[in-house]
Amino acid sequence: MEAVFSYIIGLGAAVMMPIIFTILGVCIKISFSKSLKSGLYVGVGFVGLSVITALLTTSLSPALSKVVDIYHLNLEVFDMGWPAAAAVAYNTSVGAFIIPVCLLVNVIMLLTKTTKTVNIDLWNYWHFAFIGAMVYYTMDNIAWGFFAAIICYIVTLVAADYTAPKFQKFYEKMDGISIPQPFCQGFMPFAIVINKLLDLIPGFDKLNIDAEGMKKKFGLLGEPLFLGVLVGCGIGALACKDSKELIDGIPGILGLGIKMGAVMELIPRITSLFIEGLRPISDATREIIANKFGEKAGLHIGMSPALVIGHPATLVVSLLLIPVTLFLAVILPGNQFLPLASLAGMFYVFPLILPITKGNVLKTFIIGLIMMTIGLYFVTNLAPYFTSAAKDVYEITKDTAVQIPDGFKGGALDFASSPLAWIIFHLTHSIRIIGPAILVVCTAGLMWWNRRSIIRGKW
Repeated sequence: MEAVFSYIIGLGAAVMMPIIFTILGVCIKISFSKSLKSGLYVGVGFVGLSVITALLTTSLSPALSKVVDIYHLNLEVFDMGWPAAAAVAYNTSVGAFIIPVCLLVNVIMLLTKTTKTVNIDLWNYWHFAFIGAMVYYTMDNIAWGFFAAIICYIVTLVAADYTAPKFQKFYEKMDGISIPQPFCQGFMPFAIVINKLLDLIPGFDKLNIDAEGMKKKFGLLGEPLFLGVLVGCGIGALACKDSKELIDGIPGILGLGIKMGAVMELIPRITSLFIEGLRPISDATREIIANKFGEKAGLHIGMSPALVIGHPATLVVSLLLIPVTLFLAVILPGNQFLPLASLAGMFYVFPLILPITKGNVLKTFIIGLIMMTIGLYFVTNLAPYFTSAAKDVYEITKDTAVQIPDGFKGGALDFASSPLAWIIFHLTHSIRIIGPAILVVCTAGLMWWNRRSIIRGKW
């Protein structure tokens, strides 16, 4: 089973998701041609997203590496990026069985009315496998690994139900969709608290700046495209040692600016492919649910946050946070992690924060700044455990994606910076007996609360 699932996951999201969507489409009585077309749109969307995020990291990494050398920065946690985290997650016994185990949990929760989300975002199940693999390797006990993964899965489904109404209201064409991805959901409770605290500041509510408002107020300066060019050129300039190198490097600096502008402009266009591929599956699923269970069933289809990362506010805030997060990584005492390969994951912090802030760029930026500050410490704290797991996986698989350079620890912004990952890991691993008991009680309480809310028709 481990070999079978490792092979399937090895296909990658771009191949795996079209297969899943085609099979799912045929099962819900969509014609094969329409199902295949729908799946291919999703697959092409993943390819496009991979190309653009690769452009972001490969373009920025050399410049940022130069900055590290110029200013003699000593940050010993090497950024492995999400591919290494996913490889660690799926190349374990926990990862091999995570999909059938979580699907079974999903079915049980649907039958007991403790969730309304049908989670078909199978690719992102690696997040649950990741937390399970970390616990498995550090405790040398597969049962505790599955315990952590299942707790994370249940909490994420409840959070997906809770955020679904606001998510569907804020984003267009997202009716019937929820986001059961733990990286996004992990920031949601903190965003609610910080947003309410900001509202208590006199006059702050008048600073209602959204992405469209920025375009109108600042013209070209408010465009994500132009902001991308400015940030890219700024980072390129910082990578020059002196004025001579700055002058000689103008072509490279401008080139980096254009590439960053391209990332900001192309991501929204690519995410439209996800929406186009999703629509036939989503419409047919809702129709089946309505016919079988009645209109009041209102089940949500759990999908990837990639559907909405092209929102202008997400692009603007992510772009502004990239240089700020890099600066914080350098000056924060105790932090050892410099995000490079993980920078593309910045876009996935905000899909569920925007519905809370109603697209307010200033609020979203402040929340993102606080969460990224905390996230850097979480990655640093989990680095020894990530490193241990990655080294064990590399010894078995020889997968270069999980190979950590000598003298470094390994880390990744996604999913190791998530508060949800940090809390579940330490309550399971660091506080024996009492910690897991707290998790069980809290998770059971969330399930009961969610069931009561579903029965009362709150969401």
